[in-house]
Amino acid sequence: MEPTPSYCPDGRMSALVSAVGADTRSGMRDLDSMLHEYPRDARLHFLKGSLLAGEQDYAGARVSMRQAVDLAPDYHVARFQLGFLLLTSGEPHAAQEAWGPLHSLPADNYLHIFAQGLCHLIKDDFTETVKLLQDGIVRNKENPAMNRDMQMIIDEVRNKPDGGARDTPVSSVDFLLQQAAFKPKR
Repeated sequence: MEPTPSYCPDGRMSALVSAVGADTRSGMRDLDSMLHEYPRDARLHFLKGSLLAGEQDYAGARVSMRQAVDLAPDYHVARFQLGFLLLTSGEPHAAQEAWGPLHSLPADNYLHIFAQGLCHLIKDDFTETVKLLQDGIVRNKENPAMNRDMQMIIDEVRNKPDGGARDTPVSSVDFLLQQAAFKPKR
């Protein structure tokens, strides 16, 4: 008996992504089936986490994204998104911990820069947040959806009166939670 391959073949992965794009619910069933067949494929776990986050099942999304990172610690996009999910779920320290390995990426890597920018947001350093997120957007040619998310944060930071001061104090975590609550479903 041949061993089961660890990774879903690229053709099947492409078909799955297309199926998910056409019909999320049907695609999720296909994804669950493929996860049963390829339980060690971090890409499948990450995809499930992304879909669950889109459905606002943040607890399930965290579990799936954590599984992706545990299976493939160098899956940097999954690591960044796990941290972003943790941050928008009100867990800034866990987000920083998830992003830790991204700080060893080259200084011009967009994920490294985005993680730094969001760490500055946690410290309410809005000027540096905007500067770093803008720099990351310029360098990110791979993931336009991520650029849109980072631009939404920049826009919200810039729309805060007095560069971040409000009549009612809002922490950076509260700010991100508000931003995530109004983010349209994909």
